[in-house]
Amino acid sequence: MAERGARLLLSLFCLTIIVLHAEKGSAVRNFSPFRFSTEPSDTLAVRGAPTLLNCSAHSESPAKIEWKKDGSFLSLASDDRRQVLAEGSLLISSVVHSKHNKPDEGVYQCVATIDNLGTIISRTARVNVAGIPRYLSQPEAASVQVGDSHMLNCEVNPDLVSFIRWEQNKEPVELDQRVFTLPSGALVISNATEADAGLYRCVIDNAGPTKTSEEAEIQILPESGEERTLEFLLEPQHVYKAIGESVLLPCVVTGYPTAYVTWMHKDQLIEYSKGRFEVLGGGSLRIFNLTEEDAGVYSCVADNTNGSIEAQTELTLKASPQFLKKPANIYAHEATDIIFECEVTGSPAPTIKWVKNGDAVIPSDYFKIIKEQNLQVLGLVKSDEGFYQCLAENDAGNVQAGAQLIILDQGSRGGAGPTPSAPRDVVASLVSTRFIKLTWRLPAEPHGDDVTYSVYYSLEDNNRERIVNTSRPGEMQVTIQNLMPDTKYSFRVVAHNRNGPGESSVPLTVATQPEVQVPGPAPNLQAVVTSPSTVSLSWDMPLTGEIQNYKIYYMEKGMDSEQDLDVNTLSYTMTGLKKFTEYSFRVVAYNKHGPGVSTEDISVRTYSDVPSAPPQNMTVEVLNSKSIMVRWQPPPADAQNGEITGYKIRYRKGTRKSEAAEITSGSQLYQLIDGLQRGTEYMLRVSAITVNGTGPATDWTTAETFESDLDETTVPDVPSSLHVRPLVNSIVVSWTPPENQDIVVRGYTIGYGIGSPHAQTIKVDYKQRYYTIENLNPSSHYVITLKAFNNVGEGIPVYESAITRPQSDPIDPDVDLYELFHAPYTPVPDPLPMLPPVGVQASVLSHDTIKVTWADNSLPKNQKITDARYYTVRWKTNIPANTKFKVANTTTLTHTVTGLKPNTLYEFSVMVTKGRRTSTWSMTAHGTTFETIPSSAPKDVTVVSKEGQPRTIIVNWQPPSEANGKITGYIIYYSTDVNAEVHDWVIEPVVGNRLTHQIQDLTLDTTYYFKIQARNSKGMGPMSDAVQFRTPKGKPAHSPPGILLKAGRPSVQEQGFGSVGKTDMSGTGDNHILVIVIIVSVGAFTIILVVVGAFLCTRRTTTQQKKKRAACKSANGSHKYKGNSKDLKPPDLWIHHERLELKPIDKSPEPNPVMTDTPIPRTSQDITPVDGSMDPMLQRRNSYRGHESEDSMSTLAGRRGMRPKMMMPFDAQPPQPVISAHPIHSLDNHHHHYHLGSLASPTRSYLHHQSSTRSIATPISHLDRAESTESVRNTPSADMHPPSGQPSCTTDLSETDISYHSSAAEEEPAFSTPTAHVRPTHPLKSFAVPAIPAHPMYDSAALPSTPLLSQTGPHSVKTASIGTLGRTRTPMPVIVPSAPDVSESSRLHEDAGSNYETDELTEEMAHLEGLMKDLNAITTA
Repeated sequence: MAERGARLLLSLFCLTIIVLHAEKGSAVRNFSPFRFSTEPSDTLAVRGAPTLLNCSAHSESPAKIEWKKDGSFLSLASDDRRQVLAEGSLLISSVVHSKHNKPDEGVYQCVATIDNLGTIISRTARVNVAGIPRYLSQPEAASVQVGDSHMLNCEVNPDLVSFIRWEQNKEPVELDQRVFTLPSGALVISNATEADAGLYRCVIDNAGPTKTSEEAEIQILPESGEERTLEFLLEPQHVYKAIGESVLLPCVVTGYPTAYVTWMHKDQLIEYSKGRFEVLGGGSLRIFNLTEEDAGVYSCVADNTNGSIEAQTELTLKASPQFLKKPANIYAHEATDIIFECEVTGSPAPTIKWVKNGDAVIPSDYFKIIKEQNLQVLGLVKSDEGFYQCLAENDAGNVQAGAQLIILDQGSRGGAGPTPSAPRDVVASLVSTRFIKLTWRLPAEPHGDDVTYSVYYSLEDNNRERIVNTSRPGEMQVTIQNLMPDTKYSFRVVAHNRNGPGESSVPLTVATQPEVQVPGPAPNLQAVVTSPSTVSLSWDMPLTGEIQNYKIYYMEKGMDSEQDLDVNTLSYTMTGLKKFTEYSFRVVAYNKHGPGVSTEDISVRTYSDVPSAPPQNMTVEVLNSKSIMVRWQPPPADAQNGEITGYKIRYRKGTRKSEAAEITSGSQLYQLIDGLQRGTEYMLRVSAITVNGTGPATDWTTAETFESDLDETTVPDVPSSLHVRPLVNSIVVSWTPPENQDIVVRGYTIGYGIGSPHAQTIKVDYKQRYYTIENLNPSSHYVITLKAFNNVGEGIPVYESAITRPQSDPIDPDVDLYELFHAPYTPVPDPLPMLPPVGVQASVLSHDTIKVTWADNSLPKNQKITDARYYTVRWKTNIPANTKFKVANTTTLTHTVTGLKPNTLYEFSVMVTKGRRTSTWSMTAHGTTFETIPSSAPKDVTVVSKEGQPRTIIVNWQPPSEANGKITGYIIYYSTDVNAEVHDWVIEPVVGNRLTHQIQDLTLDTTYYFKIQARNSKGMGPMSDAVQFRTPKGKPAHSPPGILLKAGRPSVQEQGFGSVGKTDMSGTGDNHILVIVIIVSVGAFTIILVVVGAFLCTRRTTTQQKKKRAACKSANGSHKYKGNSKDLKPPDLWIHHERLELKPIDKSPEPNPVMTDTPIPRTSQDITPVDGSMDPMLQRRNSYRGHESEDSMSTLAGRRGMRPKMMMPFDAQPPQPVISAHPIHSLDNHHHHYHLGSLASPTRSYLHHQSSTRSIATPISHLDRAESTESVRNTPSADMHPPSGQPSCTTDLSETDISYHSSAAEEEPAFSTPTAHVRPTHPLKSFAVPAIPAHPMYDSAALPSTPLLSQTGPHSVKTASIGTLGRTRTPMPVIVPSAPDVSESSRLHEDAGSNYETDELTEEMAHLEGLMKDLNAITTA
């Protein structure tokens, strides 16, 4: 019992030890709070005075505070002036600062450290020391008129501006909205009064000893009344401010009459009622609590009765960095990867850097900055623990935020059982450039089923490991990615079971494969601007790989697409660039592996040049007898070619040649021309100036000064009339000006009251002609008076009285029905016209839109419309000259006109209407719409043949009616197939100033189709309709002999030989004579040809073999562009006749027909359908075959790079007569058995496969109509198969049967046989007579015809049928060898085993003589 108790006690003790050990091993440390509660900020210190930089840290244990200055720790142990206070702040008891010794000025940073925990650093703070007070300029004495503005300057060191104050008569100046200081320290006095007179001085306080400037006396003079030109005492300057601050934009104006100042922001009038805007001194603008929307361009516009001036400035806002996401504390295990996230915003965009325990993190293979802001740490080790901080900085400030990283221990095992042994046979089963796949076997002792694995890897000889875990238990492979090429790595695998990690495998070292060596970036890329439109680029050769070529990428700033070009040198000059435009360039080198690494972008701006267009929208306004105001807008942005530095205004009297000129600054868009002669006509024009010179000027604009100025030595006369119209609570007062128009009127004074006109007074502008007196009592008698005034005083009043209407009046006071029932108090004459709008400007927005803006001098200064007036805009173009005006109404001071014609000059004018009063039309403004692509095709396209050169044609045309811009070029498309794809047409470019073009080397007797397309600077317009033209036949040099058949009724050959059905051998005597003449002629002509052919046959053997080889080469040729192949003359064609035997066409075929192989597609997919509408002439042109390949290859086919094919159109037409020919043995060692079928009508033919017992082996030919005659030529093709002796041109062959069905010619009288000119396919070929096709018996799959094959020995021919296809059949390519066209009723016997030798020619001649005797016997009978 005691032993059992002892064992139990021992077990409890061991369990306690294990539990304690487990708790100790699994304890997780908590994150320690460690941050700055106070950080230093920028400070302006005063020399000799103390300054304090605050800093304190919050933590659980005390932190050691140190300070850095300019990145280095301060040693304060023996420093008497500087000390760290208890909470951590830095105190400088006496700031030292001199010209050569500035020990206290610089950038400070607070550093807090806790032993065994980590280090953090604060944001940086700059200490500036105010310099010795020094006046760079002194206030100056001045005389100021009452009501005017004045500015006293006091220029001191920039760092002392904040210490400036002003004194008047040695007493501090009281500042308010009328008297205020500017950010520069200057004092502004606006709307001066007599109390502003005195002695002023500038005082620098609180920066050491007080220092005062010299005194300046300001004298206040009474207002003289003389007009003074408006001018800026101070214009606003470009300002940089931080969001949340306040800003003062100065705008101080002097002149008389006193100017009214308005501010515009982004072309919108600023409303001061918003609360954040305040106007000081009647001109300067103060904005409180700046926001992002406040950034942009501001315009200060000062206006009085004599004119207006404008100044612009830009407010740029900066925002100090702010954290959108701060780094977070992280727990992690060794060998894992972590990411600290940090997201910051600010303006300008902040730069980010990371520090660990106060030291900067340097990016490496294991510490990487990703997404420009986040920090990634790969393969954690224990030493990576600590505090990481994200520091963000820009021009507006800097901030920091930190996080703590704690590396967790692996902890105790999950159980007390055994862990796995090391995995076995770890191998790299797949090694690439950037990844490696590892596989292994199960450990010898896994000790469990659910075994997982961890792969640890690191660079060779580096102890920082990374870890990758398998995705599921039992998986024994893993792929390690994102490795570096050609680098050695060390791998080991550890197995895990429920008890924890087991033993590690032996480290395996594997090297990744080297990467394909593409070129690196081209070093030393330089871009040098050489002219306003050229840039020279140069670079050096990359070190890696053999370079094949370079590609230059360039892009205009502001565009979103790059352009590129290929070069083979180390330099290149870019031409045709836009002037004064910024471009970016980069270069990519190419080798056999492809593109390399791109260079960094390099940006340059092309040189400026003189403007290429005049200023826009120039207007002139005569102000008085001696001055004219000229206004304009800058040239279009793309025509300025640089920064506009000024404008030159040239003017002259009338048509005199001598000119005067005035020059303004580049920002001034107006100029007052004064000192002119009275009543004189002047011509004015404006041109823009850059640093390169003066650009083109506007057209001359004419203006005439007034004969005399108005008088202001006396008060104005009495207004000529006064009219009142009472309503319930108001009275509408209208008047006309004094009759004496020679006295100046500055305005009108309206007095009114019940029983007396002196109770209330109102002053209105001199331009105003009516006023509504509001807030009156109903049913009350009011007396009203009106006086005109000027600077001398008020004139004689005119009186009127009115009784307001009763309150119960039901009639709407806005309706003029009152006048229908009550006589007016005073008769109102026709109203005088209103003043026309001024400053009309036309701003072009697009190719069809122009925005018209104007001002109305009859409105208040803020141009706010409060009454029921409206404006009428009219516009027209002078092309054509009789164009009528178009009009539109609007109630605003702007109108956008749409639907205009591109690239067209329009003129615009505006008038105002108010009630029954209207103004005259304003001065016109002009605007030319932008260009756009042509919207119509070139017109009047004609094609004519060039005299004396039948292969050359001349294309003429006229420009598009809607060119929409300057035509820069034309493109002529031409093809023999009107339905071909656009990219298959031949292209001829023509410059834009040409309206005619020659096209050479065309094929004779061929139909071509022509289209023309115009282009301008914006792109390509539509194509014109296709124009058809057929080249002339010309005079063939080696025309083959043949028989010409007249079109009309069937010929004798058709009727007399081989006709099926009703024959006409017993016709009239004329027919017999015609038959005799034709037969004798044919026989004699044939004998002559055979004799000559026999003589030349042996000589032509070598030549024919060369041509056969050339035909084979032509079969594989492909030429895309014009001029690669020429039309050559065809060879002489010789015809050999054998015995002719006349037989009925419907008899059975010979029992042993001749066979030939034909390449028929084995499946329906092998048959390629073609366009059924293809022109027959093009089909014939593309059907060249055999030995004439070199001689007759189509030029157009050669240009297009296509193999010419015969295109047989299929549609639903009645069957046509077909001429067929049957050849006999040729005189060479091969047999050519073929059959010719050609249409006897100009209509298209149709192919059917039909059953027949008649054997005639043939491909198919197709005849086209050329006016009244048809010409069928057998021409070579790239598809021609050579004799078997040329294996390089042979293909797999299959067989087909073809047969003919004919019907009597008399059964279809509507179809006449056209004259056919037939060329045989080979010298010394014979021909037979034509036949007429029969109607089809049934439809079958249409099979393509095949080219003729020369055979080397005796053979036979299977037959196929020719007929008519139904409508549903698709067109198919057919290859057409032709034969001479003669009568078809006799079929030629063929000797399959005969080979012609030289001594056999005599025998052949004997056959021909026998033939002639037979013919003579027939004719005699």
